[in-house]
Amino acid sequence: MAAAGDGPWLDDAAGRLVRPFTVSNGRTRPSVALDLMSQVRATGATPLGYLGPEHAQALDLSGAPVSVAEIAACLKLPAAVTKVLLSDLLDCGALTTKPPEFHHTPTDRALLEAVLDGLRRQL
Repeated sequence: MAAAGDGPWLDDAAGRLVRPFTVSNGRTRPSVALDLMSQVRATGATPLGYLGPEHAQALDLSGAPVSVAEIAACLKLPAAVTKVLLSDLLDCGALTTKPPEFHHTPTDRALLEAVLDGLRRQL
């Protein structure tokens, strides 16, 4: 039985009825290098050509700067598929991106220990 608002492509028992890579027409590599922490934002430009429902959902989620990882989670798609969808939107000018900014080196020991301490407090 499909949940309300999910449309015909989701089923409570089976999950997604369409394989994730059919959403990206079988493509596994985006045309633009995107990191999971890269920020994307809608430009307001109307994309030309056909957009699938997942493209439209990703564009709707990008009204404010949002990370690739957050979009993948909201769309319930693998990150690789989400990157392909977002690169389609970047190619047609509907999105803009900027790489993540690190104020520290991401492998800085002090930063990693602070993250670990925070996670331990949560558990």
